[in-house]
Amino acid sequence: MRILIVEDEQGISAFLKQGLEEESFAVDVADDGKKGLQLALSGEYDLLLLDWMLPGLSGIEICRQFRKEYPSTPIIFLTAKDTLDETVFGLQSGANDYIKKPFHFEELLERVKVQLRPKSGEHSIFVLGGITLNTETYQVHKGNLEISLTQKEFALLEYLLRNKGKVCKRSRIIESVWDIHFDYNTGVIDVYINALRKKLMLSEEENYIQTVRGVGYIAKEL
Repeated sequence: MRILIVEDEQGISAFLKQGLEEESFAVDVADDGKKGLQLALSGEYDLLLLDWMLPGLSGIEICRQFRKEYPSTPIIFLTAKDTLDETVFGLQSGANDYIKKPFHFEELLERVKVQLRPKSGEHSIFVLGGITLNTETYQVHKGNLEISLTQKEFALLEYLLRNKGKVCKRSRIIESVWDIHFDYNTGVIDVYINALRKKLMLSEEENYIQTVRGVGYIAKEL
């Protein structure tokens, strides 16, 4: 899951970025409204954390413009504004939630999890052959056997299963799972893919995670 933080107070954004990355989210940060809107409109994000008062463009304006293109992506306002009228105004502008500064990280994290919880009709369980991945319990099973994965292994498998049947390019995997945006030795992906295949005990007949030479990987049913 990828989150965009638009916040001009560097101390707050750095604190949130570190905390969310420790929870296995990929996080980008923008410190002004115009840059924040540009990033938001790329469509790469599962959730936005917006400060209300920003240089260049307000969080309210970002929210309004973003909502025109992405009506269902969750938005949480981070702000010192706390009157009833201001709260209502922020929600009417398209925000899903509102948290007043200062706040405890644990509270913010729970609000983020609530917004990212699968909505009615959406899936929290992904299936690939005899493999099941549950994003609510963070469990992976092969048949009746529970498979123990590291956070990064789980995030990689989740990314592949969310894109099942599609070729996942190395550059997109490294950005989404490792939150790396520059020219990087993507050989680390091969190491994790091999570890996943071993832990999932995939035989030649169960080649559910296939290499697309020179491009990346694809998870698909046989």
